[in-house]
Amino acid sequence: MRIRLPLAGLPSPSFSLAGLALPRLRNGLGRLPILPLALAAALAATDPVLAQGVGLEVGSTVSGSVLLEDLDGNEVDLANLMDEGKPVLLEFWATWCEQCEALQPQMDRVQAEFGDRVNVVVVAVAVSQSPRRIRRHLERHDPGYPHLYDAKGNAVRVFNAATTAIVVIVDAEGTVTYSGVGADQDLVAAVREVIASAPTAGTVSDSR
Repeated sequence: MRIRLPLAGLPSPSFSLAGLALPRLRNGLGRLPILPLALAAALAATDPVLAQGVGLEVGSTVSGSVLLEDLDGNEVDLANLMDEGKPVLLEFWATWCEQCEALQPQMDRVQAEFGDRVNVVVVAVAVSQSPRRIRRHLERHDPGYPHLYDAKGNAVRVFNAATTAIVVIVDAEGTVTYSGVGADQDLVAAVREVIASAPTAGTVSDSR
């Protein structure tokens, strides 16, 4: 399989591999590091076999410190957000990730409907984006939950996040109850299920 890359200095429209949209390359190879992650996200989202090796398996236990940064460069331990007696939904995300953009309405709905019972956290991968670029993005759309910068790839390693658009839900006991990748995930249903199965869960209404 051969992919033709644009010559330096020539703009190129988004192209596709087997019908999968990939990010636009600008100024030649300037954004080439995006391609491996974009390819992995697109292929994993459409191939169940490939998707099996992406993200932590359901039933895995998450423990210990996972050091990230807020967008001002202050250290944040993800373990503190996972130690508040509530499930945590993590999305591995990038400003250039089209599948993340497709997931945004669901993420917004999860925050609106379950934000008092679930900690929603975005882990911004340190690939072809900076905290400054992320802040500019959030000026246009601030969903009301934290975006943490994985400057050293700590969360990527702990959660086996080989691509973007991976969503992991960890329950209040630190057990992975959901792991998925791609734009076709049903996050609202996944969150509703983990809340309903919690020991102190009340009735979760189906507002679909």
